[in-house]
Amino acid sequence: MKDIKKIVLTGGPCAGKTTALVKIIDHFSSMGFKVFTIPEVPTLFAQAGVDYLTKNRNFFYESEKATLEMQLALEDKFTKIAEQVDEPAVIVCDRGAMDISAYMAGEMWDEITHLAGTDSSALRSRYDAVLHLVSAADGAEEFYTTSNNKERTEGLELARTLDKKVINAWSEHPHVRVINNHQDFNAKINRVLKEISAVLGLPQPITEERKYIVRVTGDVPSTTTSHITQTYLVSDPDTEVRLRKREWANGNVVNVHTSKKSLGANQQVETERQVSNALYESMLLQADPYRQTIRKHRKSFIWKGQYFELDTYERQLEGLVILETKGITDKENVNFPPFLEVVKDITGDKKYYNYNLALHRG
Repeated sequence: MKDIKKIVLTGGPCAGKTTALVKIIDHFSSMGFKVFTIPEVPTLFAQAGVDYLTKNRNFFYESEKATLEMQLALEDKFTKIAEQVDEPAVIVCDRGAMDISAYMAGEMWDEITHLAGTDSSALRSRYDAVLHLVSAADGAEEFYTTSNNKERTEGLELARTLDKKVINAWSEHPHVRVINNHQDFNAKINRVLKEISAVLGLPQPITEERKYIVRVTGDVPSTTTSHITQTYLVSDPDTEVRLRKREWANGNVVNVHTSKKSLGANQQVETERQVSNALYESMLLQADPYRQTIRKHRKSFIWKGQYFELDTYERQLEGLVILETKGITDKENVNFPPFLEVVKDITGDKKYYNYNLALHRG
């Protein structure tokens, strides 16, 4: 069967999705891909008369139920269409199924998904990647507007709240990438194109995310928390293979197999796939005997429009706390939160690569 990648483009209000979609179509069409885009279903429904702000619970319930059903139906139909074209195809969804959950109480969402014969875990697994564009309401307030979509009415505070709710809805997807607000909007769009290229298996320049050893001096607000168990497998000399189990407090577990193959000094191909618990346990038999398993507690959060991952290491690396930025360009300043104290800049220091931290000492 044809391998058709399905990617969600999501984010808070005024995040740049409309512009990004135009660039995606132009860029990947010029590279020989057939690009299908699935429109934002809530906008279609709102234009047709649905009022998502209604106080009529039954009206709201039926509207959201229909929104989910239409989202899934469009995705399924476009997948069948994409299977018929001769060129490689990619489907880009202007929001995905889990976005709908951010706009209602958890009990209602559970009921709606149950009636649809699915659940949150199954819905997330429909997509190969999720790209979340941070709302301009968080870190780029001077550019925040809802004039490009007359169905949108959110103010700044509500937009920030919705932005975080949408991130949380997708947080358990194995390939979710948060695209920051950059000082240059083109940098934001270029990051989107780069992430999609990686999903499609296209060679990418090797880039260094900025990393710092830090000390936590206060409470870390509004985070998504998880526990990561990371094992490196035996591989060829030019390839790094990683097996990662990520667990959340609600009991959900996602296992991901990642392979990074070097194509020379400055390029690599990275592939990721989700694996079952049984396959995960089987793959552990291939663990590299020269490397220890890494265990760490991760807090992910947005601060002033920038996305961070705060890792607190355990066992043989206890006491090590590393802050990693995501998608902040070399020309941009890092907006360090006040609850963190930077101890050392370790960007590009190979000693602190997880692959090397895993080496047996002594």
